[in-house]
This record gives sequence, C-alpha cells and structure tokens, in this order.
Amino acid sequence: MWREFREFILKQNALALAVGVIIGAAAGRVVTSLVSDMLMPLISLGIPQGDWKAAKIVLSRSVGPDGKEVVNSINYGAFLGTILDFVIVAFVVFLIVRWFMKPTPAAPTKPCPYCKEVIPRDATKCRACTSVVA
Repeated sequence: MWREFREFILKQNALALAVGVIIGAAAGRVVTSLVSDMLMPLISLGIPQGDWKAAKIVLSRSVGPDGKEVVNSINYGAFLGTILDFVIVAFVVFLIVRWFMKPTPAAPTKPCPYCKEVIPRDATKCRACTSVVA
C-alpha cells in the first residue's frame, strides 16, 4: 500500500499540487499582511477618520430594544482592503503563470493563393483545395 501511495504521489503530480497549494496559502497570508499592515495605513491617511478598517458610510442610527445604539452602515474600509488584497494576489498569480508558461512560437504559415486556407510555409500542396502551391 505504501508503494502504491508513493507511485500515486509521484505519477499524478499530487506532490507538486500540494506544494503549490501550501505555497499559495503562505503567499496569500504574506499579501494580506502587506495590504493590511503596510499599504492600507498609507491609504488611510487620505480617509477622513484615519482608520481604514472602520471607514464606513452611516445610513441610519437608531436605539435598539436593549438601549444600545444600532448603526446601519456600509463598511467600505475592510472591503477596500480585501479588494486590494485580491488584486495583488491575482497579479502575483498572473506573473507566476506568465513566468512558467512561456507561449510557444507559432509555426510559420502562409495563405493558399487559391482558397485562402492557412497552410504551413514550406507546404507544396494545399490541404484544403489540393492546389499546387509554390
């Protein structure tokens, strides 16, 4: 059973997937910390209240049955932090994918002068209309 498990891990690239998930989760925590501890304090300088997590638009205030004030508000500060976090993570994933998956160059092609089908550049006969191509 151990041998089957080891073959599964190695053959199915499950180990690479597991490592990717673990590194992705760690990178997500790093980005979240970067956003909440480094970037948002700078952004909060432009917010009138100063605390970006508490930034909100108050829609209404009322007194609850227990005598405490109930505030109905749109809490946009934490939402903006989450959006910024997502954009940074998405950009990092984009850079990693772009770095690892280089596009393969397209094969040189030319159009058939008779039917306009795209054929390889060194073809001598069109595969669509069977015309001889120079």
